[in-house]
Amino acid sequence: MSPQHLVDVHVLLIRDGTVLLSLRRSADEYDNRWHLPSGKLEVGESAAAGAVREAAEEIGVGIEPADLRLIHVAHVTAPGRPARLGLFFRAERWRGEPVNQEPDRCYAVRWFPLDDLPAEVIEYSALGIDALNSRSPYSEFGWTGR
Repeated sequence: MSPQHLVDVHVLLIRDGTVLLSLRRSADEYDNRWHLPSGKLEVGESAAAGAVREAAEEIGVGIEPADLRLIHVAHVTAPGRPARLGLFFRAERWRGEPVNQEPDRCYAVRWFPLDDLPAEVIEYSALGIDALNSRSPYSEFGWTGR
């Protein structure tokens, strides 16, 4: 069997020059670090549908697939973790006010100024946030020889 790559979807909610981040709760090195609302695609699910589902599950907002704009694709890997392709979507509109829907996986959600992000942002999420001001639609992270 060939190795498989996971596909993650990330959702960027931008409001008045701020971005919504959540403080991850986990038993690994990413505990207590900030990241974008995100998750893995499920079998048979389109990328847009996955982003809509993750936004509803994690932060309780409703997004129409037509209101998502793909802003970046990142191919990432890390020691001991499977390689993955990350699709970063900016939500042009959403319904509801974001709240922490998964307190077992997240300590808090908070808006941060785009020009003053916390130092503890997970690098993977930072790729998508950086793409807001970049013309590069693609990046790689964690691969040797780069």
